[in-house]
Amino acid sequence: MKFTAYIFSFFVTVIFSVNAFAQSEGFKTSDKNILDSSGKWSYHFQLTTVYQTHPSFHSSISGANSLNPNQEEAISLTTTMFIGRKLWKNASFYFNPEISGGKGLSEVVGMGGAFNGETFRVGTETPTPYVARAYIQQHFAIGNSKKSEELDNEINQVEENVPSSRITVSAGKFGLSDFFDHNAYSHDPRTQFMNWSLMSGTGWDYPANVRGYTWGFVVEIIKPTWEIRLSSALVPLVPNGPWMDWNYSKAHSETFEIEKKMKIRNRPGKVRFLLYNTLSKAASYKDATAKLKTGDSSMVALFTGDLEWSKYGGRKYGFCFNFDQEIFDGIGIFGRASWGDGHTSIWAFTEVDESASLGLSVDGKRWKRTNDRFGLAFVLDGLSQDHFDYLNAGGKTFMLGDGKGNYHYGYEQIVETYYSVCLSSSLWISFDYQYAANPGYNQNRGPVHVFGLRTHLEF
Repeated sequence: MKFTAYIFSFFVTVIFSVNAFAQSEGFKTSDKNILDSSGKWSYHFQLTTVYQTHPSFHSSISGANSLNPNQEEAISLTTTMFIGRKLWKNASFYFNPEISGGKGLSEVVGMGGAFNGETFRVGTETPTPYVARAYIQQHFAIGNSKKSEELDNEINQVEENVPSSRITVSAGKFGLSDFFDHNAYSHDPRTQFMNWSLMSGTGWDYPANVRGYTWGFVVEIIKPTWEIRLSSALVPLVPNGPWMDWNYSKAHSETFEIEKKMKIRNRPGKVRFLLYNTLSKAASYKDATAKLKTGDSSMVALFTGDLEWSKYGGRKYGFCFNFDQEIFDGIGIFGRASWGDGHTSIWAFTEVDESASLGLSVDGKRWKRTNDRFGLAFVLDGLSQDHFDYLNAGGKTFMLGDGKGNYHYGYEQIVETYYSVCLSSSLWISFDYQYAANPGYNQNRGPVHVFGLRTHLEF
């Protein structure tokens, strides 16, 4: 899709935004929407388009899953309805139909820290509808505490008054990142940084299908100053595949996280620590490398997702540390450090075994643009020795593969900066730049410069 298509989609977004704003102003009565005077429903909508391009860059080699060294451009579109319904006291149901279309640069291969968090490996030009989320949520009070907390009507949250000390259980279809690894400044590719390594800790190979969703449950213990959450969820049948493995006794993933609120010089912040453990049909990099050295490439299809293996017993585990902290009015810093056991195949998220990031976010109140935002972040992504040896022996995965003997290993080094302009209460435009050295962990390629333009409509 060419840049003209992006311009067209931008004007469509503006038209929708003006229409939505007019309707919202027309239906307000005493700050209550007359379409939902009972407060039992929650309706929200988002539409995001991302245009990205990079000029040609140096590459002495190129393989089956290498980032395209020639100039290219790509556009993506996602649109989501967020519908919530209060069921009974402290219980609600949430349903999110979603449509996505377009593709990422190089069809989302050749980078562990892919450039657009709104695209998937199997993206198509034609917009495709699917159900993103469908889950029920119930809150239970802890102890005899009578203190309560008012939750506003937001995305996947009905307006309700809940106990401030509570246990919350969510069950159904959702994204694990909806509940885990939150960060005030670096989590949402629709409004913040777009690189995959900045929307989550990429060492956390979280369970999900190719679009980022899974089936499972999450139990949260929520207190005024700390939270604990635990989940168990399904994993895909093949690496980064569309279908989930319902043989739960042999294939599942558990995630545990503890979150603590903190204050430095009376300014808010949070620190989080996450652990995960996944059982699946993941194959061993060492086993596949040994076969490749004998000329046997039969195991490669197990890593690309083209073949489902009959053997269970693959295990992957790891951790993620995550913090965000306001340091001055409107200025915050954040960082993550994550690591995943790199002996078996990456199973769901992206081709990263270890990652570290650090950045800052500044809102525009200092230059009288309160709802604008500037961000700058640095990322270092790496592979395990087993993972790299497999690729250098001629192996291929669902995202990487420069060819046998074509590697000169180097950490992926990513810099991203963006400026988000608020045009109205419902519409933002963001200008984004990303620099990536050693794309695909290969010093024989790059660096690459990626320029992006994002529009985001939300009401």
